[in-house]
Amino acid sequence: MKLRILLLFAFCILISCKREQKISSNGWDTISSRVEYKKDSHAFELKSGNYTYNFRKHQTPFRKIILLNASLMGYVSALNAENLVIGISSPEYIYSEKIQNLVKEGKIQNIGSDQKYDVEKIISLKPDAVFTNYIPSFENTYQLLKNNGIQVVFLDEYMEQKPLEKTAYLKVFGGLLGKEKEADSQYQEIEKNYNELRKLAAQAKEKPLVLSNEMYGDVWYLPGGKTSVAHFIADANAQYILKNNNDEKAVTMSFEEVFAKAGGARYWVNAGNHVSKKEILDMNPFYGKLEAFNQGKIFSIAGREKQKANDFFESGVVRADWVLKDYIKIFHPELLPNYQLTYMKELQ
Repeated sequence: MKLRILLLFAFCILISCKREQKISSNGWDTISSRVEYKKDSHAFELKSGNYTYNFRKHQTPFRKIILLNASLMGYVSALNAENLVIGISSPEYIYSEKIQNLVKEGKIQNIGSDQKYDVEKIISLKPDAVFTNYIPSFENTYQLLKNNGIQVVFLDEYMEQKPLEKTAYLKVFGGLLGKEKEADSQYQEIEKNYNELRKLAAQAKEKPLVLSNEMYGDVWYLPGGKTSVAHFIADANAQYILKNNNDEKAVTMSFEEVFAKAGGARYWVNAGNHVSKKEILDMNPFYGKLEAFNQGKIFSIAGREKQKANDFFESGVVRADWVLKDYIKIFHPELLPNYQLTYMKELQ
């Protein structure tokens, strides 16, 4: 049940193209409208949302970190910096085998969950920094950690809607963990791959209509027309049913409203983490009325799952190129004849 709640949260927010990384006249490297950073011989400065950090030379690179959000682990793993992690919340939701082994060996401690963090354990571990998304209801927890001399770094990567901007958070982690060269190299590779894939997709002769996500109760949570899902669909040269919508968050609709818009949709993507068409039909018989269900193809994000963990929300946060490649394979299989899906899985 918790996994379904996490999926809903992710699609409402994660759901919640390319912009070149720019260095402004004052030396700040801009990741997105939310995040920018600057590094010189004296300090690493970071602006993230409403928070500004100035880490002096002796404070970085961090050598002991704690992560309160599983999605942030994707960046750490991409930089091969797992050995710097000493604590993590809800490790059962981490896909990385390397991290799971470190947890079993006791080198990474379980510091609770998003229901209740073990603040005393966090303090006793004496981390250089705790990384987390900012959640207002945990303000008292954050303040308690700060009062005990622990640096809390807020990074809201889930709010980024342009795929390559989300990937670019690698550079922030690279700067703070002493992995600048690795971060720059990886970002350049992913950016290059992404843009080449987008050009490949543009060669397709058809531009199929696409439906996304699923219903929870009586409500269908659709990605807004400016969300990351919408950007991926557009860059894969397909037509999203809400392409003219300007929301960067989930749009709620009734089944009837979706049915009216999805006529002619040949593909239904991000249909939760279901394993078969029968399973989703058992959950909601109305799905059987959709053209995408009867005559099209349906894809879930169950391609890389282990028990409660789903790599789509881990490495998929970083590897925008792999996610885009999956969508291109789905919409235009002839363009990638030898490629096997990574995160997506067709429902039979």
